[in-house]
Amino acid sequence: MNEPVIDLGVISAVVLDTDGTVTDTARGHAAAWKHVFDGFLRGRSAPFDVREDYLQHVDGRPRLEGVRAFLASRGVTVPEGSPDDEPGAPTVHGLGRAKDELFMAQVRQHGVAAFPAAVALLHELRNRGARTAGVSASMHGRALVAAAGVMRLFDTVVDGADAALMNLPGKPDPALPLEAARRLGVPPSRTAVVESAPAGVEAARKGGFALVIGLAPGGADADMVVRDLSEPVVRGRVPPVTSYP
Repeated sequence: MNEPVIDLGVISAVVLDTDGTVTDTARGHAAAWKHVFDGFLRGRSAPFDVREDYLQHVDGRPRLEGVRAFLASRGVTVPEGSPDDEPGAPTVHGLGRAKDELFMAQVRQHGVAAFPAAVALLHELRNRGARTAGVSASMHGRALVAAAGVMRLFDTVVDGADAALMNLPGKPDPALPLEAARRLGVPPSRTAVVESAPAGVEAARKGGFALVIGLAPGGADADMVVRDLSEPVVRGRVPPVTSYP
């Protein structure tokens, strides 16, 4: 097997999806979705699978798009509803609000941790001159990065609140990582993306990024697949430049 290498002779920036890649929040997201969907689906369909269903239909997507995608996979339709729906109401907004409240309650109780391997990789990249960005479909993405104590390791963070403000479509559309690269001032042709979700890998491919690094199992279709972020070897150094063509 070839050694996984990030060559800073050709890569000048790295965009990392934060949920489940930098911050240890994916398990909390998956558990909250399971609680909400299992309650809603009781008597209608099989329970929510925290591996298959979460990775294929929910992970990396904005909350409401995750509701729509998962229910569509089960052939279940519900009204769209409105942002004022009660949490748990049988609507897209109601189910989304229930998940959000449950997840944030977990965060308040247990806090947020960053993966040591991701922190080490970010330090290595920045020490070698690479620019770094965090992206998250979560409306709370920036707050979660701050709570994990790793905001200083990113030049910019683009989250679901930014996407809503700018009317950016969610993954698998490439708008989110492309906006991150734009803010870094580095073209996709010189930017790598690190993703843990199938929708994120698809978005990076559509965006024309130079290298897509996937965390197994959700990133299995990436250019480079690793089990954790201790595996990639960073080589070279980004030369100082003021702009790119």
